Amino acid sequence: MGSVCIEIVEGNPHLRSLLGWHLQQLDYRVHQAASIYQAREVFLSHQPTLVILDADLPDGDGIEFCRWLHRQQQPLILMLSARNNEADIVAGLKAGADDYLCKPFGMQEFLARVEVLIRRKRTPVAPAYLDYGSLQIDLVQRRVRFQGEFIDLTPQEFSLLYVLAQAGGVPLSRSELLRRAWPDAIDNPRTIDTHVLSLRKKVELDPRQPSLIQTIRNVGYRFNMEILNANIPQSPTKLPKERFSNQRSTLSTQR
Repeated sequence: MGSVCIEIVEGNPHLRSLLGWHLQQLDYRVHQAASIYQAREVFLSHQPTLVILDADLPDGDGIEFCRWLHRQQQPLILMLSARNNEADIVAGLKAGADDYLCKPFGMQEFLARVEVLIRRKRTPVAPAYLDYGSLQIDLVQRRVRFQGEFIDLTPQEFSLLYVLAQAGGVPLSRSELLRRAWPDAIDNPRTIDTHVLSLRKKVELDPRQPSLIQTIRNVGYRFNMEILNANIPQSPTKLPKERFSNQRSTLSTQR
């Protein structure tokens, strides 16, 4: 069990610590988060096999976060909730949860459900297609469609865009982007700036005033998910001509 990583996303600090302690006694590697913001960072950093997710979190809806998790590397999800009516349970399962446990619950039942989920674990299959509203990323053909138009990207631009988008709006440092998006070890963080500049020319309405790929001072870059969720239309007459390339060239896989 020592190789199995579990993330606990629970707003109640006492319950979170209690669950974590019992799981650690069974030799699971445990990481904890008290909010959706923390949970995203923990998930992206540790890629847990199982996420134990509270349906009611202080900074957002656990159901929505469950959908976000399900779109990522498809981890196992055990949802915890005080909501015990049938409609809520069905909503949690349809959002991507593999199991749903109503509060209050006994510790032995909780541990048994975790064990059953881990036992059911299969070799994870990476998603073939990511849909972020106005942005769609095809991981098989390595193509990107943004606001209805295909964008002609280099292999490295594709990898950088994918990593930024997958972070779900969480700022990533240049060193972190190098680690995740580059196939080879590179120790020059300014490489990121060059590729971001190139990428902005293809996806931004005004690359000089970027709104999609934002610079976070003293940190790095973040992908503005709010723009995607709003699905704000942009005038085709003002978009850079690179956006209108419908070329479907096959790009070599770099990862």
